[in-house]
Amino acid sequence: MSTNARLLDEPLPVELMNTIWADRDGVHDALRDPDGTRSWLHAVSSRTDPMTPENLDALAPADLDRLGNQLISLRDALRRLAAEAVEDPRPAAASCTRELHAAVTVLNQAAGETPHWSALSWTPGQAPSRHTRTSGQAAFAVVSAVAEESIELFSQDARDQLRACLAPGCVLYFLKNHPRREWCSAACGNRARSARHYQRHRRADT
Repeated sequence: MSTNARLLDEPLPVELMNTIWADRDGVHDALRDPDGTRSWLHAVSSRTDPMTPENLDALAPADLDRLGNQLISLRDALRRLAAEAVEDPRPAAASCTRELHAAVTVLNQAAGETPHWSALSWTPGQAPSRHTRTSGQAAFAVVSAVAEESIELFSQDARDQLRACLAPGCVLYFLKNHPRREWCSAACGNRARSARHYQRHRRADT
């Protein structure tokens, strides 16, 4: 089950921000319907302790729809916080959440919505193992887990590595994890270089 979102091996908060993506046909939302939500959660399920593909597939349609709405609300809040952190100049990337205070409120509420914690299992003669326990449905704990990771991202030095991809038409974010990295992906880098090359030759011709 594949997702339309551009997964760039970024931290989960950034991957969630990037469920808004763009191409030549415009800006798209990978969480626009329950199928899109399920596909994205399947794609990242191995990176989230509270959720497994099995308990995701067990969700009733109404629960999946509610989960999608929670993810969209958190996603829009994170994109507003990211825009604040990087002084994002891209109109097409603007979040539906306009006020910084509103975005912070959504994030903090999401972090406490479905608490989750670690529990140790240890059977004699076997190696101990760690499990995740939640106070509600495990799939909903994913929202709280991503929110918690987001608070860590925005409150620590990693926030300074966050970047808006300024390639033509891109609305994605990424962490600048290498001094020479300027774009979210190689494809965006090629597009940006092509645009610069075109502009240079256009100026030379005129």
